[in-house]
Amino acid sequence: MAAKRATTAGKAGTKPGSKTPGWRGEKARKAKTQSSAAGKTKRVTERSASTRSTARGPLGEGSRAPSFRLLDKDSQVFDSYALEGKPYVLYFYPKDDTPGCTKEACDFRDALPRLARRKVQVIGVSPDAPGSHARFADKYALPFRLLSDSERELAKKYGVWVKKQNYGREYMGIERSTFLIGADGVIKRVWRGVRVPGHIDSVLAEAANLS
Repeated sequence: MAAKRATTAGKAGTKPGSKTPGWRGEKARKAKTQSSAAGKTKRVTERSASTRSTARGPLGEGSRAPSFRLLDKDSQVFDSYALEGKPYVLYFYPKDDTPGCTKEACDFRDALPRLARRKVQVIGVSPDAPGSHARFADKYALPFRLLSDSERELAKKYGVWVKKQNYGREYMGIERSTFLIGADGVIKRVWRGVRVPGHIDSVLAEAANLS
């Protein structure tokens, strides 16, 4: 009888539907596990976003430069086959005869003798038509090859045909970029989102390191 009263008293201390201390402990452990998992997921997401932000485009250093066939300023087909075994600079620019693009082209023009000592050719690429390239080259005495990527095919391969913003307006355009390709056809150095002032000095320094 005494044992029965003790059991009844024990039950009386626990209301129907109430949670026992053991249940509370299990709930806390689950909450802690879920919080930890959420934290890990957040960190992985942040790392993935960071990777996406830096891996701008399909081609980077160590990638093999793609082949191409494009028209030059004289409307003659230039085949990248002619570059095999030769180092070269391939630079993409938005538009002929605009301030930034003119400054960049003239910087490459003036640095050409130093690049030539390393046997490095220079090739400029933009979506402009051959006729536009011819006028641009003649106006500023540009001695290197300018190619017309009117369909943006090469720009897309290099990942420089991107979404841009100007005064709140979004549009597709060329991201000013330079690629230094070695004699083995491998991309040695990449500059994306180029700022023209001082850029040629960086290109010259890297070209000097080509074996």
